[in-house]
Amino acid sequence: MTAHENTPPRRASLELLRAEATDELSVLVYERLRGGEDPWDFMEDLPSVDELVVLMLRAENIASDGGSRPTEARNYRVLRQISLDYPELTRAVWRLLGSEPHRRWDATVRADAP
Repeated sequence: MTAHENTPPRRASLELLRAEATDELSVLVYERLRGGEDPWDFMEDLPSVDELVVLMLRAENIASDGGSRPTEARNYRVLRQISLDYPELTRAVWRLLGSEPHRRWDATVRADAP
C-alpha cells in the first residue's frame, strides 16, 4: 500500500471548494449576527475562505479514517498533504499549523462558550 492510497482522492476543483467555503462562511456570519453578536467582536476570529477549505479537506480526511481525532504528527501530515495536493492553499495550511483549536469561531470550542 502506497502513501497515496491512504489519502482520500481530490474531490473537486479548488474553485468549487472555495465557493463551498464562501457559502459556509456566510452562514457562520449570519448565525452570529442572528445571535445578536457584534461583527466587530467576531469577524477576526473567523477563518479565511482558504483556511475554511483546508479545514473542510482536513475534516474529510479525519472522517475517512474512522473519525478518530488525529495525533499532532498525523495532523501535520494531513495538512502537508493538502498543501501538496492544492499548492494554492499552502499559506492557509501554514497559518493553521499549530493553531489549535482550529474552530475558534464555533461556540462549542470557544473558550468563552458556556
